[in-house]
Amino acid sequence: MAKKSKFFLISGFLVVLVFALVYFGVNLTSDLGKTNTQITSEDAGKQLSKLYSNISINTETPVKGQIDLNPADVAESLPDISKFPITVDNATDHFVEIFSSTEKSGTGIDGWLTEVATEFNKANIVVNGEPASVKIRNIASGTAADYIKSGKYVPDAFTPSNELWGEMVNANGVKTQVVSKRLVGNVPGIVIAKAKHDALVDKYGSVNVKTVTEAIANNEFSMGYTDPFASSTGLNFLVTALSTFDSTNILGDKAVQGFEKFQANVPFIASTTIQMRDAAKSGMLDGFVLEYQTYINAADLKDAYVFTPFGVRHDSPLYALGDVPQDKLDIIVKFAEFVEQAQYQNLAKEKGFNHLDDYKSEVGVVDGSLLPAAQKLWKEKKNGSKPIAAVFVTDVSGSMAGEPLNRLKESLLKGQKYLGKDNSIGLVSYSSGVTINLPIGRYDTNQQSMFVGAVNSLQATGGTATFDGIVVALKLLQDELVRNPNSKPIIFVLSDGETNEGYSLKDIKGLIETYKIPIYTIGYNANIKALQSISSINEAASINADTDDVVYKIGNLFNVQM
Repeated sequence: MAKKSKFFLISGFLVVLVFALVYFGVNLTSDLGKTNTQITSEDAGKQLSKLYSNISINTETPVKGQIDLNPADVAESLPDISKFPITVDNATDHFVEIFSSTEKSGTGIDGWLTEVATEFNKANIVVNGEPASVKIRNIASGTAADYIKSGKYVPDAFTPSNELWGEMVNANGVKTQVVSKRLVGNVPGIVIAKAKHDALVDKYGSVNVKTVTEAIANNEFSMGYTDPFASSTGLNFLVTALSTFDSTNILGDKAVQGFEKFQANVPFIASTTIQMRDAAKSGMLDGFVLEYQTYINAADLKDAYVFTPFGVRHDSPLYALGDVPQDKLDIIVKFAEFVEQAQYQNLAKEKGFNHLDDYKSEVGVVDGSLLPAAQKLWKEKKNGSKPIAAVFVTDVSGSMAGEPLNRLKESLLKGQKYLGKDNSIGLVSYSSGVTINLPIGRYDTNQQSMFVGAVNSLQATGGTATFDGIVVALKLLQDELVRNPNSKPIIFVLSDGETNEGYSLKDIKGLIETYKIPIYTIGYNANIKALQSISSINEAASINADTDDVVYKIGNLFNVQM
């Protein structure tokens, strides 16, 4: 009997051992040949399906809406000019207003022109028998150009970062008179990690825009640049890159083909310089564009990166605009002369300007009429052969009722005019549960009509399950990638940021990291920090779009990313 018991015990042990070995072997061999990323992706897929299955999801039947075929009206979307601060107010009734780029009309290291203009107003300078002064408005060059070109608000004078904006404004029919070609010296550049810079020198002999664009086209260098519709450095880089492919015709076939090959390997276009710098800190970029004045004032950049200048100099020209009266023109001229004094130019050097004066613009004078065409080319070619697949995730909780939801709808209805027709879009809304208002489809006229209908039907009620909405968007995009693997997925979340139901960021952060899908967030009277925490995972932008400028900001965001 004892022998029999011993036999069964040993047999049972052997069965368990064999089962364990077989199980271990199956699992071991199932992972052979797979990378860690593939295994992680499989796990992510299982996790996504599990999270998705636990969400209350409603699917609506899309209803067509009336589409507006008129082009986007920039003037209509621009907020009231008061949105942009006056950093120096006029001290007399006899004054001129000057739009100034932000790197020189802010505060601290960015406050050079602010300080000089303040001194000008204290100097009791008399022009044509009256005490004169200036008013300085702090506004980005691209945004300032939009106001001037549209005629929504035209100041007496304009000092953008570079001459490209002056040429563009003039080509748009606004009379410009160059009062000064240079108020203060600055240079745009490509900031490259030192190790990568050395590698490029070893292979190409030197580093300049030509070798950088060649390295990018060969997929040897990962670089980001900023929106050429809004950023002086971004517009400059676009023009310079096109010129490297064909300096005689930046819009010719040779230039376009070269740009397409180059752009296909550009992983990142930033809406803002801050967004781009954050991406660089994450290690995803070998280099990015920046002005020297910013570079020299950032210790972390100077120690780890090499600055290589490119393109047109950023010497802050000063233009008088329109049919400015002679007495105002005289004030503008007097102010330019005041700025040129040695003490103020030395102050500029202390703030990072007036360095690299030996650098000469490597791009000749660009016909302003070509610049909008270059921007249009960029819009059409920036995604290369990878169309965008985007899901808009809209907050329709009770806290969005009234003005926030009305502005959200207006944002989407006007912003959709900036969406490229080769892309695909879908719409999801959420409160306590999630509704698929519009499945992902190519953005043709039919999809556009259904998108408008879906947006118009949004109503606010209930709780706020933001991360449930993001899970559904992730699932829609993963399904879309199965159908169209060449697509580039993006999520836009429009919310007030106050999540109080459903999953948390902790529950889905790993999924977002694994799928590497950028999530751009737009906040309506929002808890912007909550939204920033979502966008920061994959270096996307987070916009705090209040009720004054949300339409303009979202139009710019869609223009860059779609």
